[in-house]
Parts: sequence; structure tokens; C-alpha cells
Amino acid sequence: MLAKIFPFITWFEGYNSSKFKLDLVAGITVALVLIPQSMAYAKLAGLPPYYGLYAAFLPPMIAALFGSSRQLSTGPVAVVSLMTAASLETLATAGSKEFIAYAIMLSLTVGIFQLILGVFRLGLVVNFLSHPVVNGFTNAAAIIIATSQLGNMFGVYVDNAEHHYETIMRVFAAAYHYLHIPTLALGILAILIMAVLKKINPRIPNVLVAVVVCTLISWATGFNKDAKIALDSIKSPEVVQDIAAFNMEVKAIKDASTQRVTVMDEKEKAHAEHDKVREIDADHQAALIENKISSSKKKSGELRAKLREYLLTGVEADGAGKVFFLKNALPEGAKTDGRTWRVRVGNSEIKDQEVTVMGAGAILGEIPPKLPELSIPKMSMKMFLKLLPYAVIISLLGFMEAISIAKALAAKTGQKLDPNQELVGQGLANIIGSFGQSYPASGSFSRSAVNLQSGAVTGFSSVISSSIVVITLLFLTPLLYNLPQSVLAAIIMMAVVSLINVDGLLHAWKAKRSDGIITLISFVCTLIFAPHLDKGIMVGVGLSLGVFLYKSMKPRVAILAMSADNRLVHAEKHGLKECDKVAVTRFDGTLFFANASYLDDVIYEIRVEKPNLKHVILVCDGINDIDASGEESLSMIIDRTKAAGIDISLAGVKEAVMAVLERTHLIEKIGERNIYSTKEIAVQCVYEKTHLTDDERMSCPLVCYIPEKQDSSCIAQAC
Repeated sequence: MLAKIFPFITWFEGYNSSKFKLDLVAGITVALVLIPQSMAYAKLAGLPPYYGLYAAFLPPMIAALFGSSRQLSTGPVAVVSLMTAASLETLATAGSKEFIAYAIMLSLTVGIFQLILGVFRLGLVVNFLSHPVVNGFTNAAAIIIATSQLGNMFGVYVDNAEHHYETIMRVFAAAYHYLHIPTLALGILAILIMAVLKKINPRIPNVLVAVVVCTLISWATGFNKDAKIALDSIKSPEVVQDIAAFNMEVKAIKDASTQRVTVMDEKEKAHAEHDKVREIDADHQAALIENKISSSKKKSGELRAKLREYLLTGVEADGAGKVFFLKNALPEGAKTDGRTWRVRVGNSEIKDQEVTVMGAGAILGEIPPKLPELSIPKMSMKMFLKLLPYAVIISLLGFMEAISIAKALAAKTGQKLDPNQELVGQGLANIIGSFGQSYPASGSFSRSAVNLQSGAVTGFSSVISSSIVVITLLFLTPLLYNLPQSVLAAIIMMAVVSLINVDGLLHAWKAKRSDGIITLISFVCTLIFAPHLDKGIMVGVGLSLGVFLYKSMKPRVAILAMSADNRLVHAEKHGLKECDKVAVTRFDGTLFFANASYLDDVIYEIRVEKPNLKHVILVCDGINDIDASGEESLSMIIDRTKAAGIDISLAGVKEAVMAVLERTHLIEKIGERNIYSTKEIAVQCVYEKTHLTDDERMSCPLVCYIPEKQDSSCIAQAC
């Protein structure tokens, strides 16, 4: 019982110093990959990079302590990070305080849902996400994740469009005019370092090496030249005017958002007091405010894009420091600093005394040298219900990724996995992680592989990895200050390469054409609907359920005939002639309310097509279960067939189906002598009864199935 509640107790069975050394080495090695990866994934999720370290603090440790896999490494992962950004972008602006709060609450919601599934042993619910859907979604997500980093690789900044492909077009258009070559060069260098080292020896912490090398280059060359200046240092009136106009629109959005909260509170009060007039008035005000916010967002986006296009040049002014002019409007004889400066503009107001201008590449910047404050996220039931739809998708996707990785690791180690216990571990990791300001986490394929290759024996390696993250947060964050943003983009790009699985698409197509189509449609829809990734998943799930229902409603019904090698096989598929007096019909599937009438229709068609029909043998070895509707339909088939002067028999009836037939007394209606253990015995017995003359016997396609010299006593016994 203790081992079920606290699975980590089993770690200490036969644990010794040699195993501890293996876990120690593995934990340190994984941490060297985890730290830079987690910061990169946090940016992908729309959060400040150090929130990735927060997500790498508690979740890996908790998941290892309460999960069932001893090598699974939990923490920030690419797909879940992308899903977090896509889920929350409609609720708040990426990187804002509200967005961060929503991300933490989302982690709590995801954890609660996963924990409930695990405690009540409902892990099978993950089967709603079929392999073709996940395969199509994952391939599309890998492309979306990789292309989402192009802006950081090129050193350009654009607003996200309604669709991801439109955003990428904006990135390329901006790169055509404003590409920052040193930024791109460092990103490419990082990719080359990681690719080469991975090929030489997978055990080398290639991500860490790339980070160290590129950070040293950034520090030594002065890669970043950001400066904070006063607004009056910009001597271009149009730039100053656009900054003022931008600030006005941002303030309008902020004020309108505050008004919206007040109006929605008023609406809830009116609804509670059953005051319809006030409620309608509040709805009207909310609609007006929403229009105002949309208008201001559009204008601020246009101004933000315009401000990013301005190229400034610094000029030393006598006794007044550096001032900035537009490149195409420099005073005659002005001596410039030789740099191109651009205004950094985000989603917040630009303060008059703190206008940030960029003169080179972007770096990670300052990370607070402290651990996250531990507190329970404040969340109302209303917010929980708002986040729940996103949390369900992230929970199922995250768990599918985690359990797939855990199974792959278990296949190599021989460890026995408990999927429901893994759900408990992942759920607790996200719940307790949210107490430490973490966003949703899941199992990582790359880090789990590193953990296994490094010789990890127990989940203690993940505890060590978390401990190293703590040390980094407390003492080592200044070393990451000069890390180029393009290197973080390169880390993400290299990590998602492993998610692209073209073989999976081809395999699904070969296995089942319908699965291949579902995979392809899920892939295309995810790409088209991005960044609204939930729509791509919903389309795939809907198609999977639709195909399942269609197959259930119209299962395969085969008319069997005799093959050259004396076997009963599908007549139409093998181009065989059927007996016109005996119809051997096999039903493949559960006989229940959705398809009961379909079997009736098939039997009726057989009777119409075969006017000389004397006997129907219904082969039931493919029927695993039958419900009341199926039993009623079978009873009607027997009545109608016998009323038409045609006998009917059942062959290969399974125990579960036979039990239903006995309880409903359908056995008496069929007749016990008309129920045979196998289709072969049924054909032998029915053949003798339906083919009375020698001519009928010799011309029947079933004749080769009946031996020329058959012991009559054996046939009698079988029948």
C-alpha cells in the first residue's frame, strides 16, 4: 500500500553507492540540457525565459517521485509550450502579468484533470486521441514550432497575424529589409555545434556546449547594444508623434479593459438579481467596449509595425550625449556612430525617459537570481471552467507524449509501467509546479533519452536535475545574461526535428487507408488553423470518431465461398462462385443498436439475390457481444427467414453471445440442432439437407468441401 502511494520507496531496494553514482552523473547530464532548453521553451510559451527554469524546478522532481517510470524526465516540452501559448493568447497579451498568471493557473488545471484521471484509473480516456490524429498533429506542430522561431533567428520583430502562415510571411518580409546578419550567424553556429556533437557522441551535452560557446562570443564581441534614452533624444518628429499615438492607443486598451471588468461584474449582479433590463444594458455596454478595444488593438498594431520599420542613426551632440535621426534625414556633415538603431516596442506603453533602442542583437538579459515564491494560485470556479477545455487537450496530449516515452524506455529496461500511476505523477507535478509559478510540463523525449543513455537507475536522477536548477537560479543566472536569443531559437529548432515523423504517416497509410487520410487531414488542418491548434485536434478527433461510428454502423458482412485450397473465404474478394441454395454469411463486429438493422438488410438482399435459397448459415465467430437491439433484430431475422420457407443456422457463437441467447430464450426459437460449433461443421450438415439429388451435389461450389468418402456416423455426430 505504501509503495502505491509513494512509488519512490521502491527505489531503495538494493540501492547502493554505485547506483547513486550513475544517478548523479545522469542527473547532472540531464540538467545541462534541461536548463537552456527550459528557457527556450518558456519563450515559445509566450513567457519570460526564467519561467522555464521555474518549470524545471519542481515538476521533474515530483513526477519522478510519484510516477511509475524511473527514467522519464519531466519538465517544459515543445508541444505543450506551444499549446500553452495558443490557448492563452485569446485571454491575455503574451508576456504580460495577466498572461503569466493564466499560464500558472493552466498548470494547476491541467494537473487537477490528470490527477483525477489517475486516481480513478481512467487512463484509457487518452485513447480518444488516436495515433493517426496525434501523428498528424505532432508533425504539423513541429513545423509550426520551428517556423515560429524564424523571427528570433533573423533578428526581426513582427506582430502575430490571425493565421501562423501569415505571420511567417510577415517575418520573411521584415527579414528582407532588416535582417541582422550577426544574429543569424550565431543561430546557425549553435545549430552546427549541436548537430556535429550529437553525431560525434550523443552523450556530449551538445546544447550546453552551444550555449557556452555562443554566450562567450556574444560577451566578447559586444553582441548586444541596447540603450535606454529619453524621448527628446529622438530628433525625428514623425517617430515621436507615432510613439505618442501608440501610447495613447495602449492606454485606451488598458482603460477599456478595466471598464469591461466593471461592466461584466455588473452583468453578473443583474443576472443574479433577475434584472433583465440591467443585464441587457450591461451586454450593450460590453459590446461597445469590445469594439473599442478591437479598434485600439488594430491601430496600436499598425503603429507598432510602423515604429519597428524606422531605422535610426546615432549622432554625438556637443555636451548633450547621443541623439538619433532617421537614416534618410541626417543633418549635413553629421558624424554618426556607424550603427543602425531601432525602437524596441512591445505591448506596453513606451515611457518618455526609458525608450529602448536596439543597436545590435538581442540577448536573454537579466534573470532574477532567486527561487520562485511558493504560493497556491488564486483561481475562481469561473476561471477554472474557462481554462478547462484547453487543459483537457493539453493534459491528454502531454500524457500521451509522456506515456509513449515511458513505454519506449521500459522496453529497453524491462521495467513494468502503470499508466494510471504515471497520470498521478504528471498531475501532481503540474499541481505542485503551479505552486512554484510553473506553466504546464510533461515528459521530454530528448531529455529522457539522455537520462537513459547516461545510466540513470532510478528517479533520483531527476531529483538531482531539479537540485542543479535550484543552484542555477540562486547563483548562476548572471552567466546567462549574454546568451543570444537566436541561440534559444536554435535550441528549439533542433529539439523539434525529432518530432517530425514522415514514416509514421506512410505507415498509417499502408496499415489502413482511412488512418492515413485522418493523419493527413489532421496535419493540414493543424497547419491551416495555427495558432488555434485545438481546432486541428478537434477535426482529427471528429474524423476518428466518425470513421469509428461508420464502421460500427456498417461492419463488414462477408458471403463465404469455397476456395481452391478447400477453405471458406470471402467470395467477392477472391472472385469465387457462391452456392445458390446455401448462403454462408459472416458478420464481423459487435451486434448492437447502431448496426442491428444493417444485418437485417443484408440478409434480405441475399434472399432477393438467391431465389433458390434454402438455408442461411450465419457465422458468428466475429460477433464478440450483442445487446437487446441486436438480439431483437436477430429474432426478427429468424422469423422472416423461416416465414419465407428458408432455414437458418448459427455457427461459431461465442460464450458471451450464447449467454444472451439463452437468457432471452432465443435458443428455443432457433433450435439447438441449428447451432453449430464451427462453420465447417455447419456447412457439412446443411449441405446434406439442402442438396438432395446427385446433380445438385456435383454442381454446387461447396462440393469440394465435402469429402467423397465421409463416415456417415461422424457427420451425424457432428450435426
